[in-house]
Amino acid sequence: MEFTPILKFLKDLAKNNDREWFEKNKPRYVEVREYFEQAVGTLLNDMIKFDASLAGLEPKKLIFRIYRDVRFSKDKRPYKNNFGAGFSASGKGLGMPGYYFQVQPGGESFVAIGFFQPEPEILARVRQEIDYNAAALEKIFREKKFKANFEKFWDEGALKNAPKGYPKDHPHADWLKLKSFIVIRNFSDAEVADKKFLKQVADTLKSGKPLNDFLKEALA
Repeated sequence: MEFTPILKFLKDLAKNNDREWFEKNKPRYVEVREYFEQAVGTLLNDMIKFDASLAGLEPKKLIFRIYRDVRFSKDKRPYKNNFGAGFSASGKGLGMPGYYFQVQPGGESFVAIGFFQPEPEILARVRQEIDYNAAALEKIFREKKFKANFEKFWDEGALKNAPKGYPKDHPHADWLKLKSFIVIRNFSDAEVADKKFLKQVADTLKSGKPLNDFLKEALA
């Protein structure tokens, strides 16, 4: 599939992020959004082959709205500069281990795998699993295909010290400090424009599935 029209529309939107321009270009938006939905459908079919928990999901319901919620934000731009979709057994939300796919110009396209900001009770269970079974997580990060795409956990919002109940010098304190358990792989605009991009995305997500398996085990 060809993503160049999506990149072009999003670049233009970034330069003209206002309602007047958007309304004038609504036909373009509808066209590229439908194209993105087709891409999400193709990607979902590939993902079901390695993660059966995604079977039965509807591509249209996995795509996030392009409209920004600006009620409590100083940034009043009405539209996002990206198209994004989430994949988990519960749908597009990442309230459980899942996958995220985003297309955004300027080298901001990426995929993410894991658990985003779990509730306190769930967070405690994941930390407990890391404490008990860190060797399994270490093995995942050493695995060749995983390592080729993901280097480390995304650590935004992490605690400064090990959480209550764990020693400060815990051997895996950096993991225990996390409030999300996400790994990310970015893609350049050149990669996104490549005709094999969607396959590259599917292969990348497949390589990260062991992390979701580990996180699901923590919830079992």
